[in-house]
Amino acid sequence: MKTAAKHKHIGSDFDDFLREEGMLEEIEAAALKKIVAWQLDQALKKTSVTKTEMARRMKTSRAAVDRLLDATNPSVTLITLQKAARVLGRKLKIELVAA
Repeated sequence: MKTAAKHKHIGSDFDDFLREEGMLEEIEAAALKKIVAWQLDQALKKTSVTKTEMARRMKTSRAAVDRLLDATNPSVTLITLQKAARVLGRKLKIELVAA
């Protein structure tokens, strides 16, 4: 019979496991980037703004817009997000919530 010591994660939640493995922040950041990229993509489709037009309005390159819309690319600045939101008629909202 296996003991609880061999299965230290039994009874804990997935966040506890990720935290103990030192992966929680990285996983949460990746998930947030995927959500933001999806929201931007949906707004692009709704407004019929092309990526090229978005880049022009943001005064950036098409490659920068592609990186912004790439759900797997975690590199993004608040200023870039704010510019993208403005171009798409949106407002960026970021808040800290209790853990």
